[in-house]
Amino acid sequence: MTRIRPILSSAAGHKEQDLSISVVNHWIGNLRAIPYGFSMEWKTPDEVQFGAYADCKGKAVALYNAMHSRGADNVRLVIGKRLWTSRKTHAWLEWATTNGTYILDPTINWSAFRAERAGNSSYVPLYAYSGGKKFRAATSTSLFASNRLLGGQHVASRL
Repeated sequence: MTRIRPILSSAAGHKEQDLSISVVNHWIGNLRAIPYGFSMEWKTPDEVQFGAYADCKGKAVALYNAMHSRGADNVRLVIGKRLWTSRKTHAWLEWATTNGTYILDPTINWSAFRAERAGNSSYVPLYAYSGGKKFRAATSTSLFASNRLLGGQHVASRL
């Protein structure tokens, strides 16, 4: 994840007021249209945009970058399980707004949906990244997390 860390901790660009759910859904649709192809390495947003395929990690990072560059600082890149029974991990975003928290998954879905619709058995977080912060879920079904700054300082937070 070394190549991706600068993207996750880059300074935000515009103010978040410029960012609407319709703009985010448009970006999700564009990324969803990119054919799925697994890669062991994390792709940068440019590699996702100009490449022939991308996996969940690349699509989630590309969407994170687009949102963060438009001022969204309340977005987390989440690594977890799409279904709690899955053997493989999955990557998506969680976006906290004044209207609620949304799950943004450009690999599976064509648009954002409210996190409460996911229930307890899907989109199970294990880790999350936001800026220079790393979060780890306290349990596989809990949205509470242990916030660990990349420098090592611990603070309680919600995932």
